Amino acid sequence: MIEFKDVGVRRDGRELFAGASFQLHPGHKVGLTGNNGTGKSTLFALLLTRMGKGDTEVTLDRGEVSIPDSWHVAHMAQEVGATTQSAIDYVLSGDEQWYEINASLNDLSSVSDEQIGVLHQQFDEIDGYRTPTKAAQIMAGLGFNTSQHELPVEGFSGGWRMRLNLAKTLMSRADLMLLDEPTNHLDLDAILWLETWINAYTGLVIVISHDQAFLDATVGHILHVEQQKITLYTGNYQQFIRTRHERMAQQQQAFEKQEATKAHLDDFIRRFRAKASKAKQAQSRIKQLERMAELSPMMADNPFSFQFYEPANMSSPLIELTNADIGYSTTPLLHNANVQVTPDTRIGLLGMNGAGKSTLIKALVGELGVLTGTYRVSDTLKLGYFNQHQMDILDAKATPIEMLRRLAGKTSDAMLRSFLGSFDFRGERIDTPSELFSGGERARLTLALIVWQRPNVLVLDEPTNHLDLQMRQALTIALQGFQGAVVLVSHDRELIANVCDELFLVHDGKIDEFDGDISDYGKWLAEKRKQENSQDKNTSKKKSKKESKKFVSRETDNDQVSNKAPDNSSKSKATTPTLSKDAQRKLAAEQRKLTAPVRREIEETEKTLAKIDKQLVTLEEKLADTALYEESRKSDLLVLLNEQTALQQQHSNNEEKLLLLMTTLEEMEAGFE
Repeated sequence: MIEFKDVGVRRDGRELFAGASFQLHPGHKVGLTGNNGTGKSTLFALLLTRMGKGDTEVTLDRGEVSIPDSWHVAHMAQEVGATTQSAIDYVLSGDEQWYEINASLNDLSSVSDEQIGVLHQQFDEIDGYRTPTKAAQIMAGLGFNTSQHELPVEGFSGGWRMRLNLAKTLMSRADLMLLDEPTNHLDLDAILWLETWINAYTGLVIVISHDQAFLDATVGHILHVEQQKITLYTGNYQQFIRTRHERMAQQQQAFEKQEATKAHLDDFIRRFRAKASKAKQAQSRIKQLERMAELSPMMADNPFSFQFYEPANMSSPLIELTNADIGYSTTPLLHNANVQVTPDTRIGLLGMNGAGKSTLIKALVGELGVLTGTYRVSDTLKLGYFNQHQMDILDAKATPIEMLRRLAGKTSDAMLRSFLGSFDFRGERIDTPSELFSGGERARLTLALIVWQRPNVLVLDEPTNHLDLQMRQALTIALQGFQGAVVLVSHDRELIANVCDELFLVHDGKIDEFDGDISDYGKWLAEKRKQENSQDKNTSKKKSKKESKKFVSRETDNDQVSNKAPDNSSKSKATTPTLSKDAQRKLAAEQRKLTAPVRREIEETEKTLAKIDKQLVTLEEKLADTALYEESRKSDLLVLLNEQTALQQQHSNNEEKLLLLMTTLEEMEAGFE
């Protein structure tokens, strides 16, 4: 286990932890939470230092940290350098033990005969033959397709490199896994896959994340850093919120802030509950009000307190896509899209990676023209558009107040500073150039500039990627009170559930209303992932199916075709062919003839597998002879180990071949029906 005893840490003259004491055991899944700057990354760095890893050394001011000497650690770094190494090799390098043994076995020039035998034995003990398959499965879960495996790492964008880095980390045979914001660059289907992976992992996991739903689904403990203290809570994030609420219930300030937020929601419900156009939004506020007991601890000490201004002018519709084909160059990615954004619209866009959500967003905001159909916007449209690009094009040399002043004209400095303070830009941060800001600060500044401009339509593409839990909570409440339209793409399920009144699914080139909630979408994704995995395994099978059907069609004689005239006496028999017994026997014989080569190959492959099994049993009996491991028998041992490796590889290849042949036979027989 890991044990902290009265630990104190100072960095840059500031005390981060004082008197921290807790224990973490193997198998625990722990969420590390706390405001930005409280020391979460320092805690990771301290653990890495104690295990002889990491780039930043952290020393104890006092106390003791104990970690088993035999433990190995895997840490997901936040940067991935450009390298010509292929993506699959980069991921495989995460399994250091496998990677080193495999490299040695592929270059035997510097390895002694004795070492070769040991290497083969170690490779077998770690199930090294299946490791590449494991790497491919992890990459598939994180959204990579097989055609990307051999591409160089340097050819991927920053976000996809981070996915590769996560995949490399998950490949490790570590006892302790440290994951720092693993969901930041993932879409929802990859997040759901990662949740399943973490739940199945047998080691100790500590994860820093601002995704509440992700924490609820994966962790059983919360390690919370606050006011130089580290407190270990039992339960997931929601349970932590409730427990912490009980501790804070004595603080009058917490109650006052909670009551103010409740009053804001109550006011909206009172004004709009009976108004048909706002009925959905009022119901959404009621749900939010019911959740106030869980939100209150986060909001009680929340430094963010902004809200969206009421739009000045609105008409309906504000944006309209009609029968639109959308794509790039002359190739449509989305077909016949029909989307209407009215003042009451609150749409959450769902869809798998690459389905076209961002393409649709670009069409809605006018960045991407439609190939066919129409795109119209209202004269009153005032668009607030948030995406990664908007953050990247902030004036690097300008300060928050300078950028805001460009929009605000003659507004007083006091009012501008007060406004920026609601986004937690205070003191020297107001006058700091944005090039020195973290990703979270740039995201907050971009949102602040959008809010100031009083939009009547908000189009938000992954707005929470760099935001901490408190800012996400504040954004959720602000969007609840927004009087205009919202179109949202986000992997934050809490945000979607509490802001959006309707969900649209982008899939297979179409945009349709999704009949269900965000949890139903998770089930839909799981089912689609199963289907896609099956399709990937059977690519060759599909090709065989098509070819066999064409072949059957060509070989069908004219007499059989003429017997397929419909029987008009019954609708149920309208497409059923009527064959004579003679023709049926002839057709069955033809079908057996067509499938005979595949059946023969299946039989031969089964015989080959049985033969290899016998050879492997014989080899294992020979390798069990202790005399074989004497100094004088080195060469004999090496020969047997090499033979065993070759047979194991042959066995694996023939198993895959047999599976493909049997699937092909099934498809051919199905084609005859």
